[in-house]
Amino acid sequence: MKEELLDLNNVMQALKKCLPTNQERIGLHEPYFGGNEWKYVKECLDTGWVSSVGKYVDQFEQRLAEYTGAKKAVAVVNGTAALHIALILAGVIRDDEVIVPTLTFIATTNAITYCGAVPHFADSEERTLGLDPYKLEAYLQEITDVRTEGCFNKKTGRRIKAVVPMHTFGHPVDLDPLVEVCHKFKLELIEDAAESLGSFYKGRHTGNWGKLSILSFNGNKTITTGGGGAILTNDEELGKMAKHITTTAKLPHKWNFYHDQIGFNYRMPNINAALGCAQLEQLPEFLVRKRALAQGYMERFSAIPGMRIFREPGFAQSNYWLNVLLLEEDYKQYRDAILEATNSIDIMTRPAWILMHELPIFVSCPHMDLTVAENIETRLINIPSSVKLSKNEL
Repeated sequence: MKEELLDLNNVMQALKKCLPTNQERIGLHEPYFGGNEWKYVKECLDTGWVSSVGKYVDQFEQRLAEYTGAKKAVAVVNGTAALHIALILAGVIRDDEVIVPTLTFIATTNAITYCGAVPHFADSEERTLGLDPYKLEAYLQEITDVRTEGCFNKKTGRRIKAVVPMHTFGHPVDLDPLVEVCHKFKLELIEDAAESLGSFYKGRHTGNWGKLSILSFNGNKTITTGGGGAILTNDEELGKMAKHITTTAKLPHKWNFYHDQIGFNYRMPNINAALGCAQLEQLPEFLVRKRALAQGYMERFSAIPGMRIFREPGFAQSNYWLNVLLLEEDYKQYRDAILEATNSIDIMTRPAWILMHELPIFVSCPHMDLTVAENIETRLINIPSSVKLSKNEL
């Protein structure tokens, strides 16, 4: 491989031309507060309604449901807690296996272990960066036994109860064939839509294909509540149960504390929900700006050989939560040089997460062939994607 294959200076110039010149440090994804955040949070402080009861929690849940098209949204403390509850409500129990992509953030996998269940790692496809439904179907056909009582792993003897696809960096997984796989193998579908608020699959918001789905509002997400998450479902009864068990399973009463089952103190505080309401009001403009930034990257990097900005698949409209610079196979050796050069001048970039099956804590978990995810991981760089970086005016 000849050194002149990549001119690192061209890469740096393309990146700089898309970014503001008046910032000393460019973060990967920083929040933007330009609406009613101060007003709504001040109201919480002035009235004393800062904890888990208050009007903003109800408003936030209602507006999330309206925006996503889900029948019910339940706000909780973070996306991991949301996924923990979603798995419980989907019937995942100890020693079940749950299919999850190895290319995901660790919270997806951690939540499975909270249930006493076992992560079973699946491969991704480069077209979406998410779980490959066709490869998964062929794999399940080979290793499972589908019975009246469910789908069982012939190698481990354990039941495979659910599939948790993650919409990677905001780009929707190919959901229709995945739904068919779940029906064929009697698996519950739970969408990890933590990164995909504002992303649509075939004209419908992500999070509407599974029995349940989850969102995250961490400080680095498209909108933030500081820390927070939500459970989405189109099953009214599941929605009621989600609300009940995330509020310690306490039965309503003026003064008596009676809890009818094991519950969880996962409630989102009113002051966080107030922040979320103000952020949701700005979401449409945020998405316009994020897509404009992505388009700018695509135009600048199109002239540089050996790499490209990842584009949403044809069936999707993505929020472009984190933009992806994907190196071609012959150029992947330059990944770390690009990471070093950008971070050395305070332009934050990062590689993909270490694949889950490569972490010591999960190395013994079952998995299929993971060569596509392994290859993507060596070639992927996330580049700055904050709303405020777009050159469109706010």
